[in-house]
Amino acid sequence: MSESRVSVPLPVRLRFGHAAVQHLADSIRVDLLHIKGAAVDPSLRPPEMHGTDVDVLVRPAHFVALDRGMRAHGWRLHTTFFSGSPFGHAQTYLHDVWGYIDVHRFFPGVRLAPDAAFERLWVDRGSVEIAGIGCPVPSTVAQSLLLILNVARARGANPSDLDAAWHQASAERRQEIETLVAELDAHVGFAAAVGDLDEYRGERDYRLWKAVSTGGTRSEEWWGRVRAAPTLSEAVGIVVRAPLVNVDHLEYRLGRPPTRGEVVVEFVARPARAVGEAWRGARRRGAAR
Repeated sequence: MSESRVSVPLPVRLRFGHAAVQHLADSIRVDLLHIKGAAVDPSLRPPEMHGTDVDVLVRPAHFVALDRGMRAHGWRLHTTFFSGSPFGHAQTYLHDVWGYIDVHRFFPGVRLAPDAAFERLWVDRGSVEIAGIGCPVPSTVAQSLLLILNVARARGANPSDLDAAWHQASAERRQEIETLVAELDAHVGFAAAVGDLDEYRGERDYRLWKAVSTGGTRSEEWWGRVRAAPTLSEAVGIVVRAPLVNVDHLEYRLGRPPTRGEVVVEFVARPARAVGEAWRGARRRGAAR
């Protein structure tokens, strides 16, 4: 008997991905908030802007249970907290059926302690039905703020998110967003999105937001990560990891697991690329004066 395969459209698969992880979370009593993609209020982002993966924010105390449950149900770790982004905020998992899912332990730009920040968002949560499953989502005000913060982190990608969430918002909605910015201590990331970052030059995470929001060099980004670290031990850990090869990203670039030799070549090439980026960055800054 011949085997037949049906190609499932990406938006459909993503919706089932939301439903699958929520079904799992319900079964193991894990609190999740669905963010981005199909979970976003249509007034903020048209449904056709579906993204390429599922994003959820987990109650930090429940992360270990969720990680264990996902691995037991076919999700494989794709990138770790340390290799996924400069903020170390999420791990990416891959499922053969449901595709990619980013599990956030906090949201970049929110400086309130992760447990307290999640609880603040959880208290005002709503619910949307995705593929027949009720999925908790942040309030519309909170979704607006998360979209705004994401624009800054994504170096200006999806400018329509900033338009819908901020530029086109009513005065009342803007006031609600600014109140939530204060409650979540999200001033610096918010300022990076709306063009007021230079007002926060004295903040420890200023350099990191400057690098990620304007396309700084890799060296500037790493220095920003060191400066943004809340403790000395975390700063030391970042310095130790800086020269190491990001094997997850190398595998993604190659489309297969790298060989030991390819990892060595990448390790040797990294300093040369860093010098080149620094030189080009210096020339850009000189030309802008």
